Amino acid sequence: MMKVLGISASARKDGNTAILINTVFEELHKEGIETELIQFAGDVIEPCKACWACGGNGNCVHRKDIFRDTFQNLCNSGGVILGSPVYSANVSANMQAFLERAAVVADCNPEILKHKVGAAVAVARRAGAITAMDSMNRLFLNHEMFVVGSSYWNVAYGRLPGDVTEDEEAMNTMRALGRNMAFLMKVLSKE
Repeated sequence: MMKVLGISASARKDGNTAILINTVFEELHKEGIETELIQFAGDVIEPCKACWACGGNGNCVHRKDIFRDTFQNLCNSGGVILGSPVYSANVSANMQAFLERAAVVADCNPEILKHKVGAAVAVARRAGAITAMDSMNRLFLNHEMFVVGSSYWNVAYGRLPGDVTEDEEAMNTMRALGRNMAFLMKVLSKE
């Protein structure tokens, strides 16, 4: 499927994390790939309850937050971009909860994410961006997804909304990431 879902786990709607994802989207649009952005700003993703009721259901059974709809959207997409700000040397709390629940659902429903394309982007003021990227990439690597790389690490530096646009290397890295993601998705669609 030629659609990429972007998930921004920032507390700020349309902040730096969304800017990075939208920069990747610009390159995907040039290649005719449909995109959709879900922003967790204003929402709270609850942690996994370890009930294992998701086995055979293909999704979490709990309905108190937007996880189910977001995960279903991911399953209906050919690719995903996970984006998180770095608040305390790793992904945001909402991204961590999303990763844990998604991993459990995928563990209990083998191959549900197999051969999808994934990329992770992170925004930090100073440090922790690589750790955050690594945390997000583990979902892809542990569930038989293909991870897309770029010309450098998929990270940007900034604090206030819009600061990342001043990080020229990061913006070029996001554009290269979008081109690489489009290439890989097109190659896979021929299989």
